[in-house]
Amino acid sequence: MATIFLLLVTILCLSDAYILNDVVPNWPLWLKILVVLPSLYYFLVLLRTLIAPSYRHKVLNKLFGLSMCIVVPIFIFTIISLIANFIAKFVPSFPVLLFNVIGLIVAICWIIVVVYGITSGWNKVKVEDVKVSSPKIKKSFDGYRIVHLSDFHLGTYSSTPATVKLIVDTVNSLNPDLIVFTGDLVNISASEIDRFKDDLSQLKARDGVYSVLGNHDFCLYREYKKPYTPIKELSKIIKAQHEIGWNVLRNESVVICRGEDRINVVGVDNAGSKKFPDYSDLPKAVKDISPDDFTILLSHDPSHWRREVLKTEGIDLTLAGHTHAMQFKVGNWSPSQWSYREWGGMYEHGDRKMYVSTGIGQNIAFRFGIMPCIVLLELESMH
Repeated sequence: MATIFLLLVTILCLSDAYILNDVVPNWPLWLKILVVLPSLYYFLVLLRTLIAPSYRHKVLNKLFGLSMCIVVPIFIFTIISLIANFIAKFVPSFPVLLFNVIGLIVAICWIIVVVYGITSGWNKVKVEDVKVSSPKIKKSFDGYRIVHLSDFHLGTYSSTPATVKLIVDTVNSLNPDLIVFTGDLVNISASEIDRFKDDLSQLKARDGVYSVLGNHDFCLYREYKKPYTPIKELSKIIKAQHEIGWNVLRNESVVICRGEDRINVVGVDNAGSKKFPDYSDLPKAVKDISPDDFTILLSHDPSHWRREVLKTEGIDLTLAGHTHAMQFKVGNWSPSQWSYREWGGMYEHGDRKMYVSTGIGQNIAFRFGIMPCIVLLELESMH
């Protein structure tokens, strides 16, 4: 964490040095002080945090907001201005001043985007309606309603707890037959669940609530002092889910029946790739399923789909989350595309499908162009 902020400080110092020496060298001292005041404030807040480390999400959110509203726009302006000055060395008539103005406008636009994303973009909720058809869905499951939630990251909602109640009320209003949650209930600690237990216990579906564990639920993103350990923290998260009436699937499956017709719900522990932990055991999870029944897999990380799920017979629909679409989307583009082939929405490979939720929460209080999402899946029989 300290390394990241050291990099940001370096960028800010170099940018300010360039602006003072090359952009406004003839300005009076008091105006130059005004130019660097935002940077000085950022330094003071960061220094206070590093002297007395506290990586609670309230502090991280503040530092994130300051970094996005101070460091990034100053850097944007600096890059545009530097490019203009470089071109001007070869083309003396090049309009450097005009490009400085353009750089300033772009930086201001960026600040507007960030302020919107921090103040309101992350605590609004939308419902996404999705139809899922398959010849393996029997008539008795035609119209079966599944609400898919993912990535609550409850610690982030500590500043707006009413949003969690809104989410619960919205889910219940959809009259679901089944609710599934595909991981990352918390950011770093089981204690984040405590203030939301009453609300989350109100989630109701005819066939119950089933969940799996995401990478954050293993609580590896914090420092521990004995006797506390990630394993003990994980056990608290699992216990809390049981207390609110959720059924945690850990590399296992359940059968849901309508008369003699059945669908399988399979759940695996986080099946991460690269830097994310992999605790999944898909062969164990599917060993009891019937290939004739429609099967839904809950797996937090969508990269699991191509890596293993498509190589495993019998899984018709995979539900995942994890990406959040990096909490930023413009049109059909999101920076998540740089890391994940499947990052949001429905994907198909032959008769196999995967839906990736972009999340109902966020580990940093910011979203732009991609609201927290409740997914309502309705099964359609082809018989």
